[in-house]
Amino acid sequence: MTTDSSSTGTSAAGGISTFKGQERALRADRLGTGGLLLSVLAATAPLMVVAGVMPTTFAVMGIVGQPLLFVVLGVVLILFSIGYAEMSRHVHNAGAFYAYISRGLGGTAGAGAALVALVAYNALQIGIYGIFGFEVSGLLATYAEVEIAWWIPALVAALAVGLLGWLKIDVNARVLGVLLVIEVLLVVIFDIAALADPGKEGLSLHAFNPDTLTGAGVGTALCFCIAAFLGFEQAPVYAEETSRPHVLVPRVMFLAVGGVAVFFALSSWALTVATGPAAIVGTAQKQSAGLLFFLTDSRLGGTFTDVLHVLFVTGMFAALLSFHNVVARYAFAMGREGLLPAAFGRTSGTSGAPGTGSLLQSVVAVVVVAAFAIADDKPAGDPTAPVLHLFTWFGNIGALGVIVLMAAASLSVVVFFVRRGAAGAQAWRLVTSALAGLALLVIAGYTVKDFEVLVGAGPDSSLSWILPGIIGLALAAGLVLGLVLRARAPEKHARIGLGNEAFQLDKAASS
Repeated sequence: MTTDSSSTGTSAAGGISTFKGQERALRADRLGTGGLLLSVLAATAPLMVVAGVMPTTFAVMGIVGQPLLFVVLGVVLILFSIGYAEMSRHVHNAGAFYAYISRGLGGTAGAGAALVALVAYNALQIGIYGIFGFEVSGLLATYAEVEIAWWIPALVAALAVGLLGWLKIDVNARVLGVLLVIEVLLVVIFDIAALADPGKEGLSLHAFNPDTLTGAGVGTALCFCIAAFLGFEQAPVYAEETSRPHVLVPRVMFLAVGGVAVFFALSSWALTVATGPAAIVGTAQKQSAGLLFFLTDSRLGGTFTDVLHVLFVTGMFAALLSFHNVVARYAFAMGREGLLPAAFGRTSGTSGAPGTGSLLQSVVAVVVVAAFAIADDKPAGDPTAPVLHLFTWFGNIGALGVIVLMAAASLSVVVFFVRRGAAGAQAWRLVTSALAGLALLVIAGYTVKDFEVLVGAGPDSSLSWILPGIIGLALAAGLVLGLVLRARAPEKHARIGLGNEAFQLDKAASS
């Protein structure tokens, strides 16, 4: 049977046929370098990292050399990005991680990676609702004298994010861009103020001394700090929505990793300079998540600190929207390739957004937030529950999943090019991928080993194996799904990771 392209809406986008119409493909030419860079950087939530992750790492781990850790991790992730970026030149698929893993390790491994990615990015996104609701309720109590439960602003944010998720991705990129630029600017202002008015030890570079990375807390600190980078690896998710993915995706990944490493290394160093390296751990333990605001209040005044509090919230909203977009696109890619119901593999209306995937993410987020709200059964509610539980538990589940995916992707890069007979031409990229994969496996091992520390549970707590076990269950479920498809629907199994290329083949076969 022949198919008339005018009736099916077949079109070409960047040389890729979109069989069965635009509803089966994301819209190309939506994002340029700037829009793509802002979309992925928003997930790093720079202000949330500087105000939340850094003080926690100083206080809990007692590691003064946090700035050096960001440099070390920056090097590891640059090594990872070399092979990952090269892979992006050959595979353009909103499934990113699982598409790459499918091409290197096969469809069954790809199905396992797809489920891990869906769970991990959902967990990262949903966890932020806890700290978001907590901060918004605190701001309303402080400035408007209005007392509301944390879960009310969390649910309102979930609805707002869901609505934005249905819009064109370039609209989302503008929203993310404005919020990101403002919060980065404010952190830079603090950095300059801290260096201009240092603590008793002056402009000390002690935090970059390798001797500061000793002690039992270094491995766990690595887990905390690598979570601050998460977002850069999302660039290939938007490959189909750019005009030149083979150019823009690698460019954005290197800009993101390099920029994040330098920004966080300098900002964490500025914190040590402001208090003095000898006092940073004690001050962080005393001030906790209020460390940054405590330091800005004395140097830049109350008004600046108040604005910083507000931008802390808007930065979290930007991260919520960024992760939401990624989850929606993973669901779209999985629906298009038979790993989820076909309804997920279609875009919506004139926006070209993956509407069904967006709806799924919103529903899951609302259900989880509602469950935590119900579980918060104290008479006046426990204001720290969303931070200590929802944010910490889900954030670390998601971080573990992404670390495992990066390690698997590193192996996939090596296998992919070896099988194509390109091992000689790509030799140095294969070496960097192998080194990055080994480093990421070490970090994943530390993450599992120290999970009770990461989530604030006791050494005998069942959470230390239940929570990381969620990623294990997702992987097992995905592998089983892949094996079932290989046995019962080999044509679907063969499509895993192909994305739009599968529909190009469909078109050719039906012509």
